[in-house]
Amino acid sequence: MARPILVANWKSYPNSLFEAKSLLNQLARQSRLYKKFNFSIAPPLVYFESVARSGFALASQDMEMTDILKSFGTKFVIVGHSDRRAKGETEEIINRKVKIALRAGIIPLLCIGELFSDRDGEHFEFLRSQLRLALAGVKNSKIIVAYEPVWAIGKSAKGAISPDELSQTVIFIKKVLSDILGRKIANQISVLYGGSVEPANAEALMRDTNIRGFLVGHASLDAKKFKTIAESML
Repeated sequence: MARPILVANWKSYPNSLFEAKSLLNQLARQSRLYKKFNFSIAPPLVYFESVARSGFALASQDMEMTDILKSFGTKFVIVGHSDRRAKGETEEIINRKVKIALRAGIIPLLCIGELFSDRDGEHFEFLRSQLRLALAGVKNSKIIVAYEPVWAIGKSAKGAISPDELSQTVIFIKKVLSDILGRKIANQISVLYGGSVEPANAEALMRDTNIRGFLVGHASLDAKKFKTIAESML
């Protein structure tokens, strides 16, 4: 079986190059652990060179400056993250970025997720629409989907998803992918979870939910917390 996928999304942090290099050094001390995963780091552009030199695989937080991304050997690109959607990124733009990434040989990590907690299942149609629009005209298995319910993210989180809810959502996502791309292609696409992954919930979310890994935000900036999350995935 393919290795679990683990992506550290640093967003706009750390605050300095010194802090970035310090974090990379701490991660490097656990390199044997991270080699057990399909692991990559998505730093701010200013830290691309440092991450590239660290020996860890590089991911990008957006599909910009394609030539630069390719020159650094960027493996993944995060597309449709909730932060960018909140700033007005449309499904049409996301669809275009997915296609640009695929043409450039970079694997798009497509983020989807509903805004509000919904116990009645109505959010499934929202996710279906996001997937259909983002993948319109796409027939490629070189895609990763990250489910990140916006209501469960950050300091303003309105709750936490349960393993049962996550499992049901992953099953639904895989069904929609099969409808859009065909079962053969859909079966090759990994689904990650990216809704406030912490040491306290990682093991429960990973177990019996059919996710293939995590897209980790702020917890990836703490080497100890991130190590605990990684260990819970094994």
